Amino acid sequence: MKKSDGCCSTHLIDGDGTFNDTGLEHFIKEVKLGECGLSYAVVSIMGPQSSGKSTLLNNLFGTNFREMDAFKGRSQTTKGIWMARCAGIEPCTLVMDLEGTDGRERGEDDTAFEKQSALFALAVSDIVLINMWCHDIGREQAANKPLLKTVFQVMMRLFSPRKTTLMFVIRDKTRTPLENLEPVLREDIEKIWDSVPKPEALKETPLSEFFNVEVVALSSYEEKEEQFKEQVATLRQRFFHSIAPGGLAGDRRGVVPASGFSFSAQEIWKVIKENKDLDLPAHKVMVATVRCEEIANEKCSIFAANEEWCQMEEAVQSGPVSGFGKKLSAILNFTLSEYDAEAIYFDGGVRSAKRKQLEENLLQLVQPAHQSMLGHIRSGTLENFKEAFEKALNAGEGFSLAAVACTQNYMAQFDEGHADAVIEQANWDTSKARDKLRRDIDAHITSVRAAKLSELTSSFEAKLNEALLGPVGALLDGATSETWPAIKKLMQRETESAVAGISNALSGFDMDKQSKDKILTSLENYAKGVVEAKAREEGGRVLILMKERFSILFSHDSDSMPRVWTGKEDIRAITKTARTASLKLLSVMAAIRLDDDVDNIETTLSSALMDTKNNAAVKDRSITTSDPLASSSWEEIPSSRTLITPVQCKSLWRQFKSETEHAVTQAISAQEAHKRNNNWLPPPWAIVALVVLGFNEFMTLLRNPLYVGGVFAVFLLIKALWVQLDISGEFRNGALPGLLSLSTKFLPTTMNLIRRLAEGQKPMTTDPRRNPALASKFFQNGSSSFSDSSSSASSGITSPKEGNEYSSTLKDD
Repeated sequence: MKKSDGCCSTHLIDGDGTFNDTGLEHFIKEVKLGECGLSYAVVSIMGPQSSGKSTLLNNLFGTNFREMDAFKGRSQTTKGIWMARCAGIEPCTLVMDLEGTDGRERGEDDTAFEKQSALFALAVSDIVLINMWCHDIGREQAANKPLLKTVFQVMMRLFSPRKTTLMFVIRDKTRTPLENLEPVLREDIEKIWDSVPKPEALKETPLSEFFNVEVVALSSYEEKEEQFKEQVATLRQRFFHSIAPGGLAGDRRGVVPASGFSFSAQEIWKVIKENKDLDLPAHKVMVATVRCEEIANEKCSIFAANEEWCQMEEAVQSGPVSGFGKKLSAILNFTLSEYDAEAIYFDGGVRSAKRKQLEENLLQLVQPAHQSMLGHIRSGTLENFKEAFEKALNAGEGFSLAAVACTQNYMAQFDEGHADAVIEQANWDTSKARDKLRRDIDAHITSVRAAKLSELTSSFEAKLNEALLGPVGALLDGATSETWPAIKKLMQRETESAVAGISNALSGFDMDKQSKDKILTSLENYAKGVVEAKAREEGGRVLILMKERFSILFSHDSDSMPRVWTGKEDIRAITKTARTASLKLLSVMAAIRLDDDVDNIETTLSSALMDTKNNAAVKDRSITTSDPLASSSWEEIPSSRTLITPVQCKSLWRQFKSETEHAVTQAISAQEAHKRNNNWLPPPWAIVALVVLGFNEFMTLLRNPLYVGGVFAVFLLIKALWVQLDISGEFRNGALPGLLSLSTKFLPTTMNLIRRLAEGQKPMTTDPRRNPALASKFFQNGSSSFSDSSSSASSGITSPKEGNEYSSTLKDD
């Protein structure tokens, strides 16, 4: 590439037909052709070798093409095709200097390059200068005729040739006026056009359809240089604004935008070199496709490296970006507008298609960020909804009203955030994000509803537990005929209270009747389940309850005071009463009676377990009837309501009797012991016998007072021994233990009394008030004796032997 005096040139195609693509790229950058759009023109010149083509171009356009040195002889100066920019002409005008025709260097037969270069010039040029000698006009064998034939022949290889201006430059004009030369030249041109073989479709096509023919004449450069330069200067003015309407190339068509000129020229030369027909419309589309795609890729890369976009892309990963949609839309608009500015001159269909593709690529690039933005908006809205919903519920607002209000508010908030994130160029369906948010909100509402309902239900269930468990247990412990009606009434009252409370609480949930009834029914069933569970729990400890009831009734009187067995009590009647009450408790605990059904459990148990006469009759009778308790179920009582089966009742009663039998035996023993301890007089017959048989002795004592004194002294001695030996206390635990104990204590005690009398001491008085030591011993022994007899009487602890006779009469009770 050469530069001089503001002119820049490059060797576009060398003499061997090699295209200098690198040189062309540098040339285009140097002359800034890419910025011209469609505002540029291409001028080429062709003609015989050494006809002054380069000289004409240098003078006409201010280029620096190499000129022939006339003093060295006539020879080939230009090889291949050179390109330069015209100096000082607007718009930007490129000039191509083609190798001359008919050169001896290539010979007569090597015309391939001539045709290739001519076809190339016609394909890329708006104006073609044809340099010819004035003296060749009107001659049949003139040097310019082969050139014109070449031009017209190669033009036929263009499927849709662009309209080109052919400017015939007549060199070394003679005195013959141009007005006389031009008609002859045009006539020769028409003849040559008609003689050129044409396709069937173009046979009748006039020359003017493809070419604008212009004719100019110039004086001889060597002989009339000044006049030549003046004429060239005048001709130069015609190239200013040559592409404007009315200009030399004002009606050109199929122009390749300047940014695609390099690629277009390379592809055209490639097709020409391959000796293929050149389809200019298809070539134009191909160039537009390649260039628009290059421009689109370039703009896409620029967008990807855009600092503002990169900052937004990074920021949106961690949270929402304010004004995301507007900012991103502005960047996209700027990128697309830059593409439009550069690709505006290319084929409209290709340009639009590539623009759409660029837009799709850009949107595909920003879509992940947009999705992240929507995700942040959705998640943020959902969190805000949850917080606001919880606050509304805590403030006492109805569940349904709070759910509807919060849902509407935060769906609107999402819509606002979504509007802020909308990208103008995108037509994405974002309803999925909105639907996802709505599903998440509905799922949260459902979850909270379930939790609240569960919490509400649990609260009322806890209240039912508290209201039912204690009272039901107490009622079952004191089982009577009114126990189950009382339990039923209690359950109904508490259930109705709970149902009313939960119904009032459920009014804020806006539930359908079926769901509400389901919860209420569940609560009613729960209350019933609590009662049944408590009944089964108490049924499992029925034996303990029976024994407790028996113990209370047997060991305490009607005033709930501990019973003392003095011998006056009717143990048989007390035992029967206590056992009847225990059997009553068993009959009450045998089944759950929350319905109004009537059963005969109590009658069956009473007849089978308490009726001794019937039991005796059954034992004596042959086995013709079945045992009413020999069954695993009660009549008219389903198994689900059965707590204790008949067989279990029979077993429990047997165990109950065996475990309470000892208490009855102890009571009998205590009663007999009390009678013995409180009966010191001999039997009546013994008293009568003493009176009858001892009458004489009694009279003797009355007649002799000394006997009375002796008897009194013996009485005192015996009384002293009685107190000292604590005879009544010793016999409290039985006759044999008492005798053994007295036998060991009698002699020491007697010796002690005699020793005291021998020493002259006063014998201890039997009056506790006058003998403190004796009083202390007396109260100590007496208290012990009282407590022992009292405990023996109350608990019935004595030898089983003492109560066997009487207890045997109570075994059948």
